[in-house]
Amino acid sequence: MKFNTKTIHGGQEHDKAYGAVMPPIYQTSTYAQSTPGGHQGYEYSRSGNPTRTALEKAFASIENGNYGLAFASGLAAIDAVIKLLKPGDEVVSTNDLYGGSFRLFTKIFQDFGIKFHFIGMADANNIENYINENTKLIWVETPTNPMMNIIDIEAAAKIAKKHQVMLGVDNTFATPYLQNPLDLGADIVMHSATKYLGGHSDVVMGALVVKDKDLADKLYFIQNASGAVCGPQDSFLVLRGIKTLHVRMQRHCENGKAVAEFLAKHPKVEKVYWPGFESHPNHDIAKKQMRDFGGMLSFTTKGNDYEQAIKMVENLKVFTLAESLGGVESLAGHPASMTHASIPREVREKTGVVDSLIRLSVGIEDVDDLIDDLNQALG
Repeated sequence: MKFNTKTIHGGQEHDKAYGAVMPPIYQTSTYAQSTPGGHQGYEYSRSGNPTRTALEKAFASIENGNYGLAFASGLAAIDAVIKLLKPGDEVVSTNDLYGGSFRLFTKIFQDFGIKFHFIGMADANNIENYINENTKLIWVETPTNPMMNIIDIEAAAKIAKKHQVMLGVDNTFATPYLQNPLDLGADIVMHSATKYLGGHSDVVMGALVVKDKDLADKLYFIQNASGAVCGPQDSFLVLRGIKTLHVRMQRHCENGKAVAEFLAKHPKVEKVYWPGFESHPNHDIAKKQMRDFGGMLSFTTKGNDYEQAIKMVENLKVFTLAESLGGVESLAGHPASMTHASIPREVREKTGVVDSLIRLSVGIEDVDDLIDDLNQALG
């Protein structure tokens, strides 16, 4: 089954009771039992819910995995992964990282005795310099948030397997429409399903997908024991979103390319970060592991002027100034004061998150309207 068909039919079956094409919303916390332990596959909705199961099967299908897990948020999904570790274990992660992930690692799990190394991964071989007998996980974002850095997943996977450590990939920006990390050797794929998978800015959710049963069983145990699960209504909404992922992503990519090319020629723009440019670092790797280059990009205005950047995003009319990304509507953000404010200034500026950096999530509106909006805001 090809991807465009998987988004609609992958892992799905019609409702057995009445043949409903869409899985019903099982808005229930518990299930009747004929005798203690005698149930029809579900006993309590923290442990499992039929609507959530349908979504988890869809997650597994579109990422070419065997097991999918749905969580209350993307951070809850990452939290479950780190709970596979124990005090004294070490994690090698990229230094250009979503601020929430950085905060979770440094403000929560670091206090429990887990050590994190935040390093540049433009050359994947650099990972090997930080691996020792305590390393248990390599955590990768690609493209990274917000600098759009590209990391070679296949090369990272070879290093992980050589040292018998897990490789986890945050695939939120790319989505399975553009790349499939499990096929490139990753052990775990994570999504903030709040973003492109849901696609309509109306739900908060996270996802994990794996191939290995033992790893899946450990994660299912953590999911149930920690309880950070999503509800059936949210499961229904994201499942509905997945069914249009392929057509939405096609337009996101088309619009993203047009916006990136417009900004690159604008006299008030210093630099545009978009992996589709041949001049973008590791463009060849992006071309190899991705099917297109997506709708996410960042750019800096000339002069690295904080006030100028703030004024620009405040003047946008079609783009909405807001947190998040991946919805049908175009969003603009100022990472230094919004999504990455939790990262110390000296740390984030080393990776390029300067005061003039603006991140765009290019939506599926008419691209001429988006370009006109950026033009007037920059003017």
